Amino acid sequence: MSQALEYFSIGWMDPQLFFLTAIGTFAGIYIGAIPGLSVTMAVSILISFTFSWDVNEALALMAGVFMGGVYGGSRTAILLNIPGAPSALVTALDGYPLALKGDAGRAIGLSTVMSFIGGLVGILILMIAAPIISNFTLAFAPRDYFLLAALGLFLVGSLSAESLSKGMFCGALGVLLGMVGLDPLTAEERFTFDTLELTSGIPYIAAMIGFFGFAEILVQLHHLDVKPVRQNLDKILPSLSLVKKYLPLSLRTSSIGVIVGALPGTGGDIASLLAYDHAKRSVKSPTAKFGEGAEEGLIAAETANNAAVGGAYIPMLTLGMPGDAVTAVIIGALFIHGIQPGPLMLTETPHLFWFTVGNLTLANLFVLIFGLTGISIFSRIVQCPKGILLPLIFVLCVVGTYAIQNSLIDVYWMLGCGFLGYFLKRYGFQVAPIILGIILGPLMDVSFRRAALSVQNDISQLLWEFVSNPVSLVLTSAIFVLLITSVIKSRQQKAAERAD
Repeated sequence: MSQALEYFSIGWMDPQLFFLTAIGTFAGIYIGAIPGLSVTMAVSILISFTFSWDVNEALALMAGVFMGGVYGGSRTAILLNIPGAPSALVTALDGYPLALKGDAGRAIGLSTVMSFIGGLVGILILMIAAPIISNFTLAFAPRDYFLLAALGLFLVGSLSAESLSKGMFCGALGVLLGMVGLDPLTAEERFTFDTLELTSGIPYIAAMIGFFGFAEILVQLHHLDVKPVRQNLDKILPSLSLVKKYLPLSLRTSSIGVIVGALPGTGGDIASLLAYDHAKRSVKSPTAKFGEGAEEGLIAAETANNAAVGGAYIPMLTLGMPGDAVTAVIIGALFIHGIQPGPLMLTETPHLFWFTVGNLTLANLFVLIFGLTGISIFSRIVQCPKGILLPLIFVLCVVGTYAIQNSLIDVYWMLGCGFLGYFLKRYGFQVAPIILGIILGPLMDVSFRRAALSVQNDISQLLWEFVSNPVSLVLTSAIFVLLITSVIKSRQQKAAERAD
């Protein structure tokens, strides 16, 4: 135990590693806050700079960027309704309404503290239960990933404030858009109409910026005469009593984030969605309606996506399998330094495991420190007159989209998705399910087809496995329960509206 503690504290005691973690976290926060600049891209670029470094130095910098970047996406999600990353997609649902009410400072302060708690829970479970959770994730077959993705799509009812049917329509539209491009298994063209530009598919980052950023600009053009809301910056740091009040919810949603993050191929976006739905179903008296500024919704999303960071490291360190796109890049960095992540890592190189745990803990602490600084400056963004703010947001959308692949085609996609999102918003449709459909659709498609191939395309056998395998049975049951409760809840809402 004393040796593990010694390895854990390496990054804390070495001034150079301490500084690299700090600068990485600081940079990650602001990279994550800029739409189009993904954490995956930042970590990928770092490999070219750090391949000649000592492995501890490279891992320290990457861990800081990873942890800071996941948190940073919440800044623009709350202030501008533009998620800086897919993991902040759900954060915008209640964070932005809070900013519209003048509580941007409170929202950012609360999200920062709860992100810290979520990250801490994720790291704690990584430290204690890595082998156990890794063995659990090994039990997931392709059919289970299909069911998990389907469950995520059916959760769009939680994102649809007005109508379940509208939410399902937008989710299906997102799946359709996600199918555009080359078939991942056969490389045949799908929905490309013999157009070269469509073969690479629709970049979901460009679509996200369009549906959230550019669409919001078009919506706000109808409200140019509305004076900016003055933000209340008196109480940025949440009180201890408020943290205690939300602690049970944050622990539950953090646990969801860790488990989902430990599933290879998933990430903070699915984790935050599942946690948000849990909060919506379990919280009896929220501070406001979910989707209209509920602090519980903000907390659920932020704790889950930060806890998913620790979860993503579990299969990477213990199985050699990436938990998400960022850990896939980090695995490449480990290979470059001659290190083989996998089951033997805990016995052959335990110092790297404990160093990583300690380094993530340090990065999470820096998230709290840097996250609580500069809030007053950030919060004043929404007080800027719309005649100045909207053109600046438009420039940010264009530059951020172009930066993805240095392609004007992505900018055209962003503009097209923005116009579509504008008309959908005008008629009461939520655009968040579309983005989730684009992200989850390909995962569901590939997983189902792999599951079908595993039973020689015998669909009856595949359906039997949906209910005969314990993990599959739990997920199948969850989908049916979710569908039934969503339909009942939707009918109750319509009945209440008629009664009014």
